[in-house]
Amino acid sequence: MKKHIMSVIILTASVIVFPALSGRLDRAESEKTEITEYAVTDDEKDGFSEPYRVLDVSTGEIYEVPVREYVIGAVCAEMPSSFHSEALKAQAVASHTYAERQRMREKKSPTAELCGADFSNDTSKYQGYYTEEQARQVFGTDFEKSYKRISEITDDVLDNIIVYNDEPVIAAFHSMSSGETESAENVWGTAVDYLLPVDSGYDTGAPRYTDEVRYSREILQNKLETAFPDILLDENFPSWLNVADVSPSGTVLTAIVGNTTATGMEIRNALALRSPCFEIRYEGDEAVITTKGYGHGVGMSQYGANCMAAEGKTWKEILMHYYTGCEIKTIG
Repeated sequence: MKKHIMSVIILTASVIVFPALSGRLDRAESEKTEITEYAVTDDEKDGFSEPYRVLDVSTGEIYEVPVREYVIGAVCAEMPSSFHSEALKAQAVASHTYAERQRMREKKSPTAELCGADFSNDTSKYQGYYTEEQARQVFGTDFEKSYKRISEITDDVLDNIIVYNDEPVIAAFHSMSSGETESAENVWGTAVDYLLPVDSGYDTGAPRYTDEVRYSREILQNKLETAFPDILLDENFPSWLNVADVSPSGTVLTAIVGNTTATGMEIRNALALRSPCFEIRYEGDEAVITTKGYGHGVGMSQYGANCMAAEGKTWKEILMHYYTGCEIKTIG
């Protein structure tokens, strides 16, 4: 008998509080250190319908989750049920593609810590996923309506994935961009033909498109020295952290940190910023950092997808806009 994940997956409260922020911020970011290409074998194609093997990191058990159940659960975790149906379809196909690529990677080069699983329920490393029971807890009184809607929408597109040169793509997505999505090269250091900057101007109208955080001298020092143990910070507070180079999409490519440099993504992680698109100013003994967008900015903008759908774009048009030069492939 197949087992299903029962442990509670910890996800951000933004799923409930504000729909446009429900997407995990860095989906596919685990690809940043190993972006590989490969051909899909006939055996792998035959395995598209096999259940996914998911490691429960809290128990060490590996559970089998049917493809349909997993994709529904991923959409529940990654995009608000209130979003336009075409945006939800785009999310379902992206989430399915992400899972298929990850499964193929593990078959070719297993990750020791996964113990034979395709991925784990550690949402800091892998795509979010709700079991039906977890979705029931999150959706509350709206569960029946929301789960039914997402299930029906997923069924409409379940046999589709995104491919480039007949291979499942790195289906990166994020909540909202700076107004233009970013290239994989500028975020993860490796160029990917189909993860290029594209217009996503809708994002500039999203709630909390810009966000401001303030750090006192003491707190900033603690965070920077924790993230960069070898840095030297002198008495001149405004020299501690400053932007040096920015991409056309707004991502900080290089920042000066004391006596060294860091990428915008490294600063984002160190200071828990909403995105690597930011500006810094100093007001007395406070560093004020203003960010644009939410997430790494690569691939599909969920907010942008919803706006495109509201203007009449189909899920295929949305995906083809955000994943440059890719195609939709039926695998059923």
